[in-house]
Amino acid sequence: MSESKDKIHKEDEQWRKELTAEQYEVCRQKGTERAFTGQYWDCHEQGVYRCACCGNELFSSDTKFDSGTGWPSFYAPVAEGNVETETDNSFFMRRTEALCSKCDAHLGHVFDDGPAPTHLRYCINSASLKLDKK
Repeated sequence: MSESKDKIHKEDEQWRKELTAEQYEVCRQKGTERAFTGQYWDCHEQGVYRCACCGNELFSSDTKFDSGTGWPSFYAPVAEGNVETETDNSFFMRRTEALCSKCDAHLGHVFDDGPAPTHLRYCINSASLKLDKK
């Protein structure tokens, strides 16, 4: 994770006050919502998906696709640098974690089994997103 002047830093107590219990668990504690239960896994509305914690633009509905996994999936962020990645070795697996570049919220994971043109699948928790509809 990069450290920048633009980073949003809040105490844990403040995040707890501002987020729902599920958003806090997913975004601040690196949790995962159950498949096929999130608000956006089967959403087909147009717009921009923003970080539920800070409002940073993360993904466009134009890059959303049905991966069959039960989580919203995108093949690219809305802009390079809006989503950061880092290695996640939890649960005895090696994965790539996706994070909001502004507030370090846990979004989900990135896999290399997505569609063209990137062949990436950003598998994102609905709890970490807010859809700004067009």
